Amino acid sequence: MAEIIFHAVVRSVRAGHNNAFIALGKNMMQVVVFVMVFYLMFTVLGLRGGAIRGDFLLYIMSGVFLFMVHIKAVGAVMGAEGPNSAMMKHAPMNTIIALLAAAIGSLYSQLLTLFIILFGYHVAVTPVFIDNPGGAFAMLMLSWFTGCSVGLVFFAMKPWLPTLVGIMSTVYQRANMIASGKMFVANSLPPFMLAMFDWNPLFHCIDQCRGFVFRNYYPRNSSWEYAFWVGIALIMVGLMLEFYTRRQVSSSWYARR
Repeated sequence: MAEIIFHAVVRSVRAGHNNAFIALGKNMMQVVVFVMVFYLMFTVLGLRGGAIRGDFLLYIMSGVFLFMVHIKAVGAVMGAEGPNSAMMKHAPMNTIIALLAAAIGSLYSQLLTLFIILFGYHVAVTPVFIDNPGGAFAMLMLSWFTGCSVGLVFFAMKPWLPTLVGIMSTVYQRANMIASGKMFVANSLPPFMLAMFDWNPLFHCIDQCRGFVFRNYYPRNSSWEYAFWVGIALIMVGLMLEFYTRRQVSSSWYARR
């Protein structure tokens, strides 16, 4: 099974482009553009004063990296090959392998992009100092895990309501541009605004990550445990829905599209 997952991951990673370097380059450019846009926006609007004391670009990257890992995981898992896919006609293949391949392939691309960008920034601009690298990396993995759990629920619902689920997925990903909290820190929010964001597990992951990245920031209004248990709950719901859908799915569903 591990060998099948490995080959499925390779196929998933190369799905974006036949050349793996070009596929990685496209992903890297997307992250760099995000960072530059937020840097210019903060500078032009004069919002830098609300950031944490320390490396301002590292503050932006700590939000953008976790946002991209989460959103890419949602899209990859939701878009994994379902029970009616032609690949499922091959005996060793099943939907769990397809889901694992999509999730791991997404994580691989994002981690490689993150390490290359951080290495380039460390060498070319200024040395990167992270107060607790282990904790920051754990929050990155938690944001990926919660993204996979959300994507799994969408994946299981997609055969039943393909158009609605597509709209819900788009709305969720666009809403996270603001609701993820990558443009501000939870400690600076008044209670009425905090209530608008603390439902989102990604908001908690990003805020906790900044507590590990910066020595002089302690996140009081977020909890990584909340994000972890939300991820576990969504994984359980998604697996139950996927199991039921796999038993009910029919080729004729796709003929009606």
